[in-house]
Amino acid sequence: MRKDLLKYTALVLLAATVTSCQKVIDVDLNSGDPKVVIEGGISDQPGPYHIRLTRTVNFDRPNEFPAISGASVRISDDAGNAEMLTETSPGIYTCSTLLGTPGRVYTLEVSADGEVYTSSSTLPDPVPIDSLTLEDALFGAGKTVNVHFRDPAGIVNYYRVIQVVNGVERKDIYGTDDKLLDGTEIQLTLFNQLEDSLVNGDTVDIRLQSIDKISFEYFRTLAQLTGSGGPPSDAPANPISGISNGALGYFTAYSVKSKRIIVR
Repeated sequence: MRKDLLKYTALVLLAATVTSCQKVIDVDLNSGDPKVVIEGGISDQPGPYHIRLTRTVNFDRPNEFPAISGASVRISDDAGNAEMLTETSPGIYTCSTLLGTPGRVYTLEVSADGEVYTSSSTLPDPVPIDSLTLEDALFGAGKTVNVHFRDPAGIVNYYRVIQVVNGVERKDIYGTDDKLLDGTEIQLTLFNQLEDSLVNGDTVDIRLQSIDKISFEYFRTLAQLTGSGGPPSDAPANPISGISNGALGYFTAYSVKSKRIIVR
């Protein structure tokens, strides 16, 4: 059985923007005009879905990003379906009727402060989890979870795994692509920080997300910049993203398969 493992640890959720292309843009983190930050997505699971709008603060200030209220937020697909989102709390815009469908392209359009920001994402077909297994933690006591699934042959796939422990979603983000593993069985080992080791009685829900390339590149470059797998970059840069007009953040369309395991 061939194995592939990439661990992406998300410490911040800030991304650079592009217009009609993908590139990394340096941002002066110490001072400058506030930037719009857009975070959220749509999936093939029942909603509601949420889009979060905030503004950046200077790098030397607390990470308390002011909410953007009064914006116009719309999600549409290439089949003619669309919904205007409702602001349900400051800066949180909720989509309640639209349901993500694999194969469709979803476009987010945000109008705020006289500017328009857009991003598109294709929703992939879901890939089922075959099984979850446990092994001893690499450091210290406790357990870690292995996620086993088979990659569909002949299709380019990108994955992200979310780990929810006792109802609380962990901040660690794990993922891989199938560049060298097309059509094979893949195992992802979800290493935890020492203080977050799993113990007997923990309930662990695993969500295997199938995402598109631009979403995968966002999380991959986020990992590089935050030091997952090595020291963080010294350059003031931001992860690859697909949001237009100078906004930071991400919009992703994804499918989900889930499975639960109890730590024994």
